[in-house]
Amino acid sequence: MSVGAQGVVSVAANLIPREISNMVRAFAAGRAAAALKLHGKYYPLLKDLFIETNPVPVKAALAMLGRIQEEYRLPLVPMNPKNRELLRATLKSCGVLP
Repeated sequence: MSVGAQGVVSVAANLIPREISNMVRAFAAGRAAAALKLHGKYYPLLKDLFIETNPVPVKAALAMLGRIQEEYRLPLVPMNPKNRELLRATLKSCGVLP
């Protein structure tokens, strides 16, 4: 939005809809510092949701939160265990997963 967009299409909004909405609304209302603070808090998650092919990480994260059953259809496959643990750690460090 800082380069002219009017909103966002966000994979992370599937996990943290209120936070993404608050970030977008803050920026749209001219509260860039508040938007930047939210972006900084969740940036590790925004990055790690693309550690593997989308939508695998977001589905894994939603399953970790108990919101969905973790099921994949080919050509999608479950996350690499190392990446899955990295995603879990990121969810915890961002305060999304207890």
